[in-house]
Amino acid sequence: MNEQQAIDRAEQIIRQAVDTMSPQPTLERFGPATIGPCIARDDSRSDDRLQATLFYKLTGVPGTEARNLVLQARDAWLKQGYKYNSSNEEDMSGPFPWVSMRTEPDDFWMEGITGVVDRAKGEGLATLKVVSPCFLPPGKDKASGVAPASPAAFEAPSADDPATRRALAHSSRIYDALQVGSAPTQPGEGLSTVRDESGASVHHAWSTEPLPEGERAAAVARAQTFFQSAGWTVRRVPTVEGTPAVVAGHPGDRTVAQVATSTTGAVRVAVTTPATGPASADA
Repeated sequence: MNEQQAIDRAEQIIRQAVDTMSPQPTLERFGPATIGPCIARDDSRSDDRLQATLFYKLTGVPGTEARNLVLQARDAWLKQGYKYNSSNEEDMSGPFPWVSMRTEPDDFWMEGITGVVDRAKGEGLATLKVVSPCFLPPGKDKASGVAPASPAAFEAPSADDPATRRALAHSSRIYDALQVGSAPTQPGEGLSTVRDESGASVHHAWSTEPLPEGERAAAVARAQTFFQSAGWTVRRVPTVEGTPAVVAGHPGDRTVAQVATSTTGAVRVAVTTPATGPASADA
């Protein structure tokens, strides 16, 4: 698959959701089609592959129809044989439903989200998003990958460094969203500057205190709610622990955050931000 094929397929998935909707909404693209690095590694670093993201607002209809439009998108995708990714009945039964699905066998991921406009009146804004699988950039015939960084690739970042402040600001907001205490710094955690083939980034890793299974899942769900409400691009990833991990990308400064449960009973958080990004962290 190349870039144009990825975008064409993503557009097709959007059209499959909206073409039969009633009332018929107007598609308003939320920013351009984004082509960005493929985040496919546990440490949030990328290889030389790319992926495409399309994000549309469904406008031109009353706000009270937003819930109905998201449910119609879900039903249309189900008719195409697409599968649920992580949504449950609680996600879909309220006044502002959210659904996460994926295509098979080509593995595009899509979401239907009802943003809250007026909670008391039940008014929302429906949005649809499709993220492609990874593909190679022009001129590449295979992914080179990035070898794990050696210990020499890690440096202690300066406290006054803008990227350090940005990473810590994002971590602070995630900490507030989790609503659980943090654990003492474990080996491999803390702040580091990583330099590899993709450039320099500041990485901040930390963990919560150990939690019962239900509380771990609830904490990850609160993190997801925070990311979505703050406009991050969010993906839920299945894990062997059972509770899906959340991977989120900040729309402004290209920060990537991961929140996942651990076999130790903790919730692990990793925030990676490019060293060349903007100075502020408007999460």
